[in-house]
Amino acid sequence: MYIREEIIDEIREKNDIVDVVSGYIKLTRHGANYFGLCPFHTEKSPSFSVSQSKQMFKCFGCGKGGNVFSFVSEYENITFPEAVKLLGEKVGVTIATEDQGEDKKKEYSLRARLIALNKEAATYYYKVLRDENVGKTGMDYFIKRGLSKEIMQKFGLGYAPVKSGLIKKLRDQGYTDEEMIASGIAVHNEKYGMSEKFWNRVIFPIMDARNRVLGFGGRVMGDGKPKYLNSPETVIFEKRKNLYGLNIARNAHKDHLIICEGYMDVIAMHQAGFDQAVASLGTALTIEHVRLISRMVKKVLLIYDSDNAGVTAALRAIPLCRQAGLACKVVDLSPCKDPDEFIGAHGAEEFQKRLDNAKNSVYFELDIKMRQFDLKDPDGESAFSKEVAMVIARMEDELERESYVKALSQRYNIPPQSLKREAMKLVAKNEGIELPEEMRTGMSSRRQEKEDALLTAQRYLLTALVDDPRIFPKVSDHVSPNDFEEGIVRDVAGVLFGQLKNGQANPAAIVDMYYESYDRDTVSRLFSSKYSGTMEGVDYENFISDLIVKIVGNRAASENTGDETEESDPIAGARLKADKRKDLKNLHIKL
Repeated sequence: MYIREEIIDEIREKNDIVDVVSGYIKLTRHGANYFGLCPFHTEKSPSFSVSQSKQMFKCFGCGKGGNVFSFVSEYENITFPEAVKLLGEKVGVTIATEDQGEDKKKEYSLRARLIALNKEAATYYYKVLRDENVGKTGMDYFIKRGLSKEIMQKFGLGYAPVKSGLIKKLRDQGYTDEEMIASGIAVHNEKYGMSEKFWNRVIFPIMDARNRVLGFGGRVMGDGKPKYLNSPETVIFEKRKNLYGLNIARNAHKDHLIICEGYMDVIAMHQAGFDQAVASLGTALTIEHVRLISRMVKKVLLIYDSDNAGVTAALRAIPLCRQAGLACKVVDLSPCKDPDEFIGAHGAEEFQKRLDNAKNSVYFELDIKMRQFDLKDPDGESAFSKEVAMVIARMEDELERESYVKALSQRYNIPPQSLKREAMKLVAKNEGIELPEEMRTGMSSRRQEKEDALLTAQRYLLTALVDDPRIFPKVSDHVSPNDFEEGIVRDVAGVLFGQLKNGQANPAAIVDMYYESYDRDTVSRLFSSKYSGTMEGVDYENFISDLIVKIVGNRAASENTGDETEESDPIAGARLKADKRKDLKNLHIKL
């Protein structure tokens, strides 16, 4: 859905970020900005800052940042267009979109109809469960499983009886048979006509992060097959992109999520107070699942059944979690099979102990693999050592690799230098994995420090230009966007310089140029640097001058000024370069 730029600008201008964020978290004003506890990670001291003048937010703890659209998108776990629409509705702005043809219009219309239809179906199942006559079978099942009335309500649990009136009810409300089939609520058979997909089953509504019902799961009463039945894939329901319980877990504001296998496992954990639990929907964990999770937390605990299938599922999930940048541990619930059974037998306190003692996912993976080798045989020992090296080679961070070389060499009695050498060989050669740049080029740490200092100076200057646009004429006499690091920093500098030439900086609008969460966070950092020039006792003019000298000095160092002269007259060339450095050193900007 493409939303016209002028509509986005109007909605952004009418939604003050302080007012919007205050609707989600408590903010307290300190100086020019507002502060509160970050909703995107667990913290005890407020590091979440909201700037009314910039119309931007920034967390100095977890790094999240952006504008009003970014905040709503991250908090509500919705797309950028959905955030624009939500905020537009808040201020009474109609969302006008570019015409994308009749097919797109029909698709949007169908999606809206199916979401509304599913809501009606969920309400019907919910009421039937609580009907003392029709819903007794379902209610007895949930009570026998130890569920309270409160937890049943929290998850919107329902019941589909053997003989149901859902199809008639939906027809009476104006829904067509085609829409019911498209939603997965009903199926059509040439012999029997329309019939409901779910009957004689307790119902688990599957909701997205905005509590919209996308589909259903049903557990049969008795010994019928299949035991569990899910809605089919539809235009609004994709199993590989949704997690059961996420609509509740996302508001737990814990620093981790617990990933398990089944509906009842999730519900049992939530009832016991572990409201950070979610489950995949009858499918293996996917990269889409872990990317969704990584937008909310940086750590996960995996709890799969203790049988072979559960171990296999955990081994498949671990590399996906690491690929998404998630720290991962595996919880052992033996001798119990799953969380529901464990909590029922041992209680919440013992369950918490198992969470606290979760095994590092690397140890778990290698302990499982170790069973495949005869470590008393030199060939087996060598083969297992290579497996250990392969696991280390998959790690992208050099410090992480160094840490694991030390830890795993001790754990599995492998000489550390041999393990490191084998891992580095694999990093360079195995399946196209490249060495980090500093190992590939031999770049010294001193050079890296110099580049980091330059980027910091560039960030400080961009922040200063937004905080005090009056300095732009003087700054632009010496610095241009081309003096900034190539890529997103230079692109942002170019847009900001253009805005300032036209008389007004609008950093919130620059954030909207980028769709990826990581890019928005990067842009926010460029405009939210804690530079010392604003601190009492610091000469502001000297501070800005020093930034310009550092940035322009880098350009001068990369130019060839003096090189040609140096070839014919080395002394004259050296003097020319020295004069240029002296000019820069004596530069002072009068603001």
